[in-house]
Amino acid sequence: MVFPTGRLRVVLGIIVPAPALKLAAALLLASPVSFAAEPAAKPWESPSLSVETGLLWQVGVNTPLAYRLAPLQFSWRSREVFGRALPQGGRLLVRNRFTLSATWIQQGPESHYLALGASPSVELWNRAGTWALVGGAGGGLGGLDSRGVPGGQGQDFTFNWFGRVAVEHVAPGGLHLTAGVMFQHLSNGGQTKPNPGIDALGFTLGAAWKF
Repeated sequence: MVFPTGRLRVVLGIIVPAPALKLAAALLLASPVSFAAEPAAKPWESPSLSVETGLLWQVGVNTPLAYRLAPLQFSWRSREVFGRALPQGGRLLVRNRFTLSATWIQQGPESHYLALGASPSVELWNRAGTWALVGGAGGGLGGLDSRGVPGGQGQDFTFNWFGRVAVEHVAPGGLHLTAGVMFQHLSNGGQTKPNPGIDALGFTLGAAWKF
């Protein structure tokens, strides 16, 4: 059945007055943004959780032992604390970062090291918020299973200091992937003599999720 166009106009005119139809059409055309998808939040606008692992090799001269460490790090990053938009469209910013670290001492007299650490996360993001150069330096404290071996750690309680630089990429679906370089120093701050300490350098790989 074909409904005549003229009759349809008459029916619509009875149900909805013409001025109201014109007003509705004008509002619809003037407000297209209200029907558009909300822009995706940038990575630094939300906190994130990450997990990283890697392998670090002894590079210092504090101990004659060839330590090799395999850290497993669980980190929380805050939203941007402060930052600045760059002329080319990127953003330089700083976030807080807190880390729980469980390190397997793969080579050395001790077997494990558990620690807490904190540092700023300094991040340089591109305009799209998909690539970043991230880094930071900080420290903390923890404990290991010292064995009293010459060249090994003098006691269980140990301080740590670290520095890291990484590249971070936001993959489709929102998963963050990281690859970087990390330096870590472990020692007891001179509480025992000798205090050999560990200076280790290596790589890290990880993933992060914002929430």
